[in-house]
Amino acid sequence: MNSKGKLWEIEAAKYLKRKKYKLIETNFTTRFGEIDLIASNKKFICFVEVKQREENPFGTPAEFVTASKQNKIIASAKIFLSNFETDLQPRFDVIEIYTKDNKIKSIKHLENAFDLV
Repeated sequence: MNSKGKLWEIEAAKYLKRKKYKLIETNFTTRFGEIDLIASNKKFICFVEVKQREENPFGTPAEFVTASKQNKIIASAKIFLSNFETDLQPRFDVIEIYTKDNKIKSIKHLENAFDLV
């Protein structure tokens, strides 16, 4: 991952902490792929994909989380859950970070952005 990508993940983690989420893991990697952030709140354990795009009328960052990427995240989440006991409901989120000239303009948290297939 490039340093910019890491920066956006750090900003997304800070955003979640401000929303009272507890950060459990960053860059959880399996043979299937990587989950950017794993966080929890009172009800959910959230597997979070962070996507950044320049302010742009040609699609949202979440639209770049393809079905293939979703399947990799889901497979990795299943491995995480098999090793991490929790009573929390799993959820798949996307955090969209919109930037202009490498400065954050806005952050949008899409809860339950996609489901198990």
